[in-house]
Amino acid sequence: MTTLPPLPVIRPKLTSLARKKLPCSPSTIPRSQLIKEKDDIDHYLEVNFKGLSKEEVAAYRNSYKKNICVDMLRDGYHKSFTELFALMKKWDALQETARVRSLSWLQRPLEEQPDKLDHFYHYLTRAEAAERKEYFEDVYNNLYALACYFNNSEDKWVRNHFYERCFKIAQLIKIDGGKKEAEAHAHMGLLFEEEGQLLEAAEHYEAFHQLTEGRIWKDETGRFLSLLACESLLRTYKLLSDKMLENKEYKQAIRILIKASEIAKEGSDKKMEGEASYYLGLAHLAAGEYETALTVIFGILKLWSGDFLKSIDNDE
Repeated sequence: MTTLPPLPVIRPKLTSLARKKLPCSPSTIPRSQLIKEKDDIDHYLEVNFKGLSKEEVAAYRNSYKKNICVDMLRDGYHKSFTELFALMKKWDALQETARVRSLSWLQRPLEEQPDKLDHFYHYLTRAEAAERKEYFEDVYNNLYALACYFNNSEDKWVRNHFYERCFKIAQLIKIDGGKKEAEAHAHMGLLFEEEGQLLEAAEHYEAFHQLTEGRIWKDETGRFLSLLACESLLRTYKLLSDKMLENKEYKQAIRILIKASEIAKEGSDKKMEGEASYYLGLAHLAAGEYETALTVIFGILKLWSGDFLKSIDNDE
């Protein structure tokens, strides 16, 4: 919903040092050197980097992932460390599950993705610092920035983790009239919709709709959140009604599509209102209620243009 401006990721001391040895660094140390045993690495450091402190030696010797964790603990961000450690364990568990099931695991190990580790450190620690001061809107913004960063097919489970965190934090924000809570419900609705849990998705979209009703809040593209709530709810009701019709639960399908039609009228969008009436008419038709179906469908003609009817035919 809210697009946050990208922030420069500030790296703590150990990770700044450790990043110099990464294969992606402009001044690289050969990768073969990095996989040597501890004693060989110590000897290499002694020969090539005389005068390094113990901290600097540790930064070169340890993995980047370990340095991130050490920095979090050293800087006092114990809650961030606990959360990151739990995510790392789940990451490894998913990889192991894929291996056992002989599935293709396309993701590289987390230690080979320093940019992701940097984002974890940067935003988790900022969120923790804000939470200590009870600046819950800042907590939300930092967690949501992580959700946006991990919004891709391979990291969707990480995104969902932060959607859930945002949802909990949004309940504590009292200064924006409920806008963050509305956005959080929208994200949770999407989460459940993608997982096929349509009843749970509908509950969140209904809350999204209630919170945005009568509000003039807009998203980053300038669209009203109230309209997005209507669209999300209609989409979910349509999917629910499809399952009901498949099971010949005609009365339930018609009931939920009547509700969808009423919500569509609130959106003041003729196209959306017409779609809702169209699906309602089809449900009456499937139930054998032909006269009612014709009444609904004739009502659509007052709303729809011929071009839109053609678009429905093309979609089918």
